[in-house]
Amino acid sequence: MTAIQALALGLIQGIAEFLPISSSGHLALLKNLLGLAEVPLLFDVILHIATLFAVIIVLRKRIVAILAALWAFLFSRKGEQPGSGTAITDFEARERTRNLAYIPPILIATVVTGLLGYGIQKIFPMGDTKAVAMRMLFTALVLGLTAVVKPGSRGPDEIGWKRATFVGLAQGVGVFSGISRSGMTISAGLFAGLNRTTAGEYSFLLSIPAIGGAFLLTLKDAGSMMETVSYGNLALAALAAFASGLLSLKLLLKMIKGGKIFWFAPYLVALGAIGLLFG
Repeated sequence: MTAIQALALGLIQGIAEFLPISSSGHLALLKNLLGLAEVPLLFDVILHIATLFAVIIVLRKRIVAILAALWAFLFSRKGEQPGSGTAITDFEARERTRNLAYIPPILIATVVTGLLGYGIQKIFPMGDTKAVAMRMLFTALVLGLTAVVKPGSRGPDEIGWKRATFVGLAQGVGVFSGISRSGMTISAGLFAGLNRTTAGEYSFLLSIPAIGGAFLLTLKDAGSMMETVSYGNLALAALAAFASGLLSLKLLLKMIKGGKIFWFAPYLVALGAIGLLFG
């Protein structure tokens, strides 16, 4: 693998991991284009870890707030209640409750995703280029529907187990190459009546256990890769994935708040059509 090939794969991974255009589908197409059908599994694992760090940095304030709220819930003194004249105010109590509310839906959706995703990978083949193209068209349809959905008003404390299960199922379907994980989870959150900010944050908070779980599952089978990828090219690809992941995630969060994720649908329609015609 050359430095240019490593750079291209890293950039595509970082961009497509978060933008709702399917990173697995783009990487599959790019590998074929570059003649890299035998890219070592550990290379993909390292790129996923790079994008995981990007999520943690972009959402660091929310992640720290959730962990702090959990710590306070488990270990704070009983006297630390709003109106008691001690440690916290009414506003701080509401913020703690809001941040704690993310935890059960994240756990529920992660379990649902794990079960469904494992079943899909065991039962269904990932398919050829035409199958990937068809799934890109499906993702385009889902994204397009968000343009006609009335924005919801539900925050994290109103996700509940039913909506968490629905979003978890959507994320599980995202294991298919060509279907965007972020596109499915954000759209599912919007369809379930979540407000745009919550739908976006929830989707990317869910990506942390999803990416981490994928890393653990593939690490045991990753093996050695130094015969085909140098340490320098690996570092270059990881840095490219990290940097492009940061930029694409920040961009997408702004687009979600503006109700513009359907803008990606025409691109996926065009790419899917090309895949069907020439795949």
